[in-house]
Amino acid sequence: MNKGKVAGRMFLAGMLALLAQSAQAASELAAARAATPDLVRGEELYRTCAACHGEDGGGVPDGTIPAISGQPAAVLMRQLVGFRSEQRSDIRMEHFADRTHLASAQQIADVAAWIASLRRITPAGIGDGTALAAGSRAFLRVCEDCHGALGRSSTDGALPALAGQHAGYLERQLRDAAAGRRPNMNATHRAPLKSLSEAEIRGVADYLSRMLPRDRSAE
Repeated sequence: MNKGKVAGRMFLAGMLALLAQSAQAASELAAARAATPDLVRGEELYRTCAACHGEDGGGVPDGTIPAISGQPAAVLMRQLVGFRSEQRSDIRMEHFADRTHLASAQQIADVAAWIASLRRITPAGIGDGTALAAGSRAFLRVCEDCHGALGRSSTDGALPALAGQHAGYLERQLRDAAAGRRPNMNATHRAPLKSLSEAEIRGVADYLSRMLPRDRSAE
């Protein structure tokens, strides 16, 4: 068999494996969303997560670990499944979201519901303000149509809360999405993000970090 045929078969095998993995992920996510969450079990499961994300789910202000508390459960489930199916890449999360730690779709639903119920006290790590004006303009230009002017989660949980997230984490995710390192963020995200300058990326992250998330907007 010549090298071209071997390479072609390897490529086809890889594509079939990716399709199977995608189908499994979609099935697992659907099962998690259909489950009735057990908050008591979710609290128990979260003890492992709390070692990094904190008891309140507030993460670390320097952005090395994101704030997750108060995110819609649907968003959290999607991200957990993403780490299990190579749609998101982080060696720590790939480990702790695996089937050793979260054995089933039910457990994904349980821990996601608990995290969604947490009330965060950890303050957001904000940017230095030097690119804030440029960032606010860029966000309103390329992101507002979907995420709204304040970057809060959508009422159906389809979109994550960006408001109040640590600026350092947001910067990293914006760059990863623009470079195609976030497979679960499609071309709808990549195209406008690639148009942003470095200053605008820093500024967008800074702008969002200073916004109040939905669950604190009435305080």
